[in-house]
Amino acid sequence: METVLRAACMYLLLMVVLKIAGRRTLLEMTSFDLILLLIISEATQQALLGNDFSVTGASLTIITLIVVDILFGMLKSRFPRVDMLIDGTAMILVENGKVLSGRARRAGISLDDILTSARSQGLERFDQIKFAILEKNGKISIIPVST
Repeated sequence: METVLRAACMYLLLMVVLKIAGRRTLLEMTSFDLILLLIISEATQQALLGNDFSVTGASLTIITLIVVDILFGMLKSRFPRVDMLIDGTAMILVENGKVLSGRARRAGISLDDILTSARSQGLERFDQIKFAILEKNGKISIIPVST
């Protein structure tokens, strides 16, 4: 039972930490982000398994993590407030060429992050953007001004 409790606790801890870190962490990763992810995964693995390196312990950990994830999925589909608490909602960062800097700052998104997403659609300036929306998955959707 200790393995199940360890797995459930680590799942919850990681979910809370990533929620606090914000959706910025879900954007495209830099080399620093990759290194951090590797370190977190190693620390998590040690916390999950402790001194139990058996196949049974690893299997039980994996099954627990999947069951916890399924349970959260069911909770999110049944209770919209839980979904909003866990995943958040989409957030408009730019409206009609004007940056909503308070929202961007709260989300941890820089102006360069927005322009990087805009450049992928051939846009170079904010006045070419009708809406820039930070999606629940951390990606920035750009809707250009129609010409």
